Amino acid sequence: MSDAPVTQIDPRAFHADPYPVLARMRAEAPITFVPQLGATLLTRRDDIHVQEKRTHVFSSHQPQGLMTVLMGENMMRKDGADHMAERRALFPTVSPRTVAEHWKPMFQARARAILADLRPRGACDLVTDYAMPVSAEALKLITGLTEMTAAEMDGVSQAMIDGCANYAGDAEIEARCHRATALIDAHIDRMKGRAGEMSALSVQTRAGIGDYSTRANIKLIISGGQNEPRDAIAGTIWALLSHPDQLALIREGRASWGEAFAEYARWQSPIGMSPRRVAQTDRVGGVTFQPEDRVFLMFGSANRDEAHFSDPDRFDISRDTGPSIPFGAGPHFCAGAAASRCLITEIALPLIFETLPGLRLTGEVTLAGWAFRGPRAVPVAWDA
Repeated sequence: MSDAPVTQIDPRAFHADPYPVLARMRAEAPITFVPQLGATLLTRRDDIHVQEKRTHVFSSHQPQGLMTVLMGENMMRKDGADHMAERRALFPTVSPRTVAEHWKPMFQARARAILADLRPRGACDLVTDYAMPVSAEALKLITGLTEMTAAEMDGVSQAMIDGCANYAGDAEIEARCHRATALIDAHIDRMKGRAGEMSALSVQTRAGIGDYSTRANIKLIISGGQNEPRDAIAGTIWALLSHPDQLALIREGRASWGEAFAEYARWQSPIGMSPRRVAQTDRVGGVTFQPEDRVFLMFGSANRDEAHFSDPDRFDISRDTGPSIPFGAGPHFCAGAAASRCLITEIALPLIFETLPGLRLTGEVTLAGWAFRGPRAVPVAWDA
């Protein structure tokens, strides 16, 4: 392992709220080994911004990593030409032009239908009743797995996320992940030759990507493309409702939904971490890394780095979020960023405030997670 200074953590407390510990790490040991995670953490924004691009040292290729073992070797677990070949093959599905011209009208129609069903109810949990199906319906279209239910999409995504973070080796978590990937494979088999023309299943097939990689990449899209937009939609709405002065800026035309999402993604970092494998001996920040060391790039910490953000624990949609790295900063920058931004800032956020008058919180909201972070539930009511 690296010779970084050691920081002990309480895993439960870290899962509930990692930010106080991450702030202490940035101040006292910005590159530190955490025994409870079995990894060396990079916590400062500038270190992560530079080192994420040095894939010859901090490699995404992790043959024995949990994601590869459980889901197959997808393009996010490849570097260099292998990574770029599959990324280019997928690009027709997620390009900004495809998102704007092809997906956006479909996303919008499905979000409106969900809101039409919700409005007479007068109250709901935003996570399960709004953000989850909005995210899932969009993801069904993008993947091509349109016969999967929204609940199934959400369930398989969560099972894979839990499996990829199962560093303690819990057998039941692993079993749930295997059941989820088997269900996805069954839907892929069902939709071969029938999926939408611009779906990930169809474009990879036309590009000649093999069956194994196609399946692995669809699982990757689901593992990140469901929970992150879901949590960002529900979380941004919660943040705005609990900071009415910030919501007023949008209603007065002094700020945008895009700025609200960008600040929420900085503040609570739905993608809090990305793992890497050390490929060769190297020295960074006075720390020596050895081959096969496990490294975590802590995006959630980078996004609250005091060197770039004043009062970083405060939610402020008027701040400059340019230095934040919510989607990563290197060659593995999230391929679905354009689709995510469109769904969240052009559809999910404006539509709910247009459709549900008097939208308000009706209970406490608890967030959890450090690798992936989001609200457990967001109880709301409105004037039906």
